[in-house]
Order: sequence, then C-alpha cells, then structure tokens
Amino acid sequence: MNILITGCNGQLGNEMRVLSAQHPRHNYFFTDVAELDITDRQAVSSFVTENAIDLIVNCAAYTNVDKAEEDEATALKINADALAVLGSQGIRVIHISTDYVFSGDEHVPCREADPVAPRTAYGRTKLEGEKRLLAVCPEAVILRTAWLYSSFGNNFVKTMIRLGQEKESLGVVFDQIGTPTYAADLAQAIFTVIESPVWRPGIYHFTNEGVCSWYDFTLAIHELAGITNCRVRPILSEEYQYRTPRPHYSVLDKSKFKKTFGAEIPHWMDGLKRCMEKL
Repeated sequence: MNILITGCNGQLGNEMRVLSAQHPRHNYFFTDVAELDITDRQAVSSFVTENAIDLIVNCAAYTNVDKAEEDEATALKINADALAVLGSQGIRVIHISTDYVFSGDEHVPCREADPVAPRTAYGRTKLEGEKRLLAVCPEAVILRTAWLYSSFGNNFVKTMIRLGQEKESLGVVFDQIGTPTYAADLAQAIFTVIESPVWRPGIYHFTNEGVCSWYDFTLAIHELAGITNCRVRPILSEEYQYRTPRPHYSVLDKSKFKKTFGAEIPHWMDGLKRCMEKL
C-alpha cells in the first residue's frame, strides 16, 4: 500500500516514521504543513492522485488546549475542516481523536458509545472532526487516546524532568485521573489496524493500561530519571488555576480494541520505562 501519514513532525508522526521501518512492504509519504496543507482540498486531492495513496493516517492536530479557547476558528480548521477534506478522497482513513470529547465527570472508564460532552474548544473541535470524517468516510477508523507523550517533541514527561532538575519543590495535581500513553505504543496500535487481515471501521479507544494521577505520573518520571532533590507535592486542580478546564477522570475503556484486534496493550509504567531509556 501507499500510505500518507500527516503531521509527521509531531510526537505520533515521528513514532510512525520510526516504526514504519519494521513494515517495509508499504510505501510511506510523510508530510507536515510545509509539505501538504490538509485543509486545502485541491492540494490533498492532487497529492493523493499523483502518489496513488491507498490509506491516510492523520496524526495532525491542533492540540494546544489553552490557545484553542482563544482561537477556536483555527483549531476548528485543523481539527475538523481538514477531516472533511481527508475523508472525501475515496480511500480509507485512520484518524486520532481524544478523551476530551467526554466531559471528564465520569467515574468509570469511558466506552466508545458513551455520551460525548466536550467542555473545551479543543474537545469540541476534535468531536466535530470525528463527525465530519464519518459523514464522508463511514469506513474510517478513529482511535481516541489520552495523555500522550514521546521522546519526540514537547510533552509532560520532558517538562517534569526539566522542572525536577531546576526546582527544589514542585506541586502537581492529584485529582485528575487518566492513563499516560506512550506514542510509540499508539503507533503500534495504528499498525495493528493497518495489518489486520480484515478492515474493521469504527471508533476505538486506545491508551496504555492502568490508571494514575498526574502526581503519580510525576513521581514515576522522577524515579526513573534519578531525580532525588525535588520534592513533589500533591495539589488540587483549583490550586493550579488552569486557564481551561481539564477532565477530572479521562480513563478510556479499551475492551473493544483488544477484542477486535486481539491486541496486548502494555501498562503505562512499561511504556514510560521504554521512553525514558531513549531520553
């Protein structure tokens, strides 16, 4: 197959590039905004036609939660308008969505069919992207994920390492619960979908296994990084004073993905260890 992977300079896009070496029977076209504007219908159509693309994996997204509140129009363009363009090419699409489509008030892991109720511009635009994609490409696969990090790009893991080295004390919220997800494991999940002998469209949830708070996650990061001179304090979300509300509970139920694809999913601690080895 000829596979177009958008957003190749991001965390997931870079992990897809690394993992593609293990799947050499496909031809890959890695693009970011400099190479292809995915909101430009004519540009996308020309690229798909000229390169005989069989599958699009969309790793591109507007992910700055706070800036999206100030500029929802731009977030909508990248997170939703682009999906109508990518989905209308007459070929299969794999798209990455987010736990932010839910309210975050749940107390049990969210399933794919649970009611959606985004509370942020980011969540609204990502949900709109899901709707627009499925409207023009009902055969699409959507993978919702959460708390993504990698050895590439800027993310929570790298920030906590830096702050742990710079500060004697650090307050981290303990009342937000979720699952850290190593982007390399999400990339592997995407290849699991690609290599499946039967194409199985629909919405799926994928994160690593297990749950923790940001506070627990930080303690694990510091322990693996050998940071011992920074005291990490648990604080409430209200003490941090977020500009944009964050989900208090964003654990995703992965039963559907595991059952459909027969997949074994690593625990978040295992993913963190592998990422830290690279860092």
